[in-house]
Amino acid sequence: MTADTNTDLDTAQLPPPAEKSARALARARKRRSAARFWREYRNHRSGLWGLAGLILIALIAICAPLLVGADSQSVTDAPGGALEAPSGEFPLGTDQFGRSVLALLVWGARVSLTVGLLAAFLCVAIGTVVGIVAGHFRGWYSTVLMRVTDWFLVMPTLVLAIALATVMSRSIWTVILAIGVTTWPTTARLVRAQTLAVESRPYIERARALGGGHGHIMLRHVLPNVMPLVLAQTTLVISSAILTEATLAFLGLGDPTITSWGGMLQDAREAGAVSAGDWWYLAPPGLAIALVALAFTLCGRAIEAVLNPKLGVAR
Repeated sequence: MTADTNTDLDTAQLPPPAEKSARALARARKRRSAARFWREYRNHRSGLWGLAGLILIALIAICAPLLVGADSQSVTDAPGGALEAPSGEFPLGTDQFGRSVLALLVWGARVSLTVGLLAAFLCVAIGTVVGIVAGHFRGWYSTVLMRVTDWFLVMPTLVLAIALATVMSRSIWTVILAIGVTTWPTTARLVRAQTLAVESRPYIERARALGGGHGHIMLRHVLPNVMPLVLAQTTLVISSAILTEATLAFLGLGDPTITSWGGMLQDAREAGAVSAGDWWYLAPPGLAIALVALAFTLCGRAIEAVLNPKLGVAR
């Protein structure tokens, strides 16, 4: 009798066959969608080049302690002389303290990628929430949100970021916050337009008729349909965030205790590398910023072309 009771309990705890089949179908549909996306993405050569570049830079940033050592940023234990030209020992020369520019470039990849990713995430999160809410609710809710969005949109983004970075403490989190809270209006506009298009479809009316509330419609119906647009926008925002971080660091508003590509350009300017013609101190961080921004842009354009073939983006 006990065995029969345990069997009954185990049977009761198992999900019904219909629920199991529905979950299996959902997982199979997601796998097919991911496989279809990758097949389409592979047709874009520029997107593949951008993805390969990002993977390489990410691996270099992750393996920085193994590649160049944790003490390569030390000013007191610098291995070379001040502003030495490129040589066999220092392929990209040294800075004004005698540190290897190549080692600083590798460490700077960590900060630049971290700031770009986190600032883009904050920017897209704010823009997505504002866009969905403004597109779903009508009346004065939408009007107020859109007027605030328009105010941020017409204000120079760099000026607002500089103002925030000036009044707050100089740290990497201040830079991330300054970039994130000043660059979301474009995402909000795009997401609002997509939300209006989604909510005009018949199944949204059926969901409302069946008793679906605001939260259910926004989270279960609107958000999944705007996520492809958000994903494509994220890759484009990351490149802008990296450029903005480099600009803030070059203006002396970054964290002076960490190494970033923009900070390297600022140090080179202060050391007189521009007037002295020490190109090896200026060119590497500038090229690194340009290449990372280009790689993210190529990936973003490829993703956008896959998700919206009507754009006709070149392959």
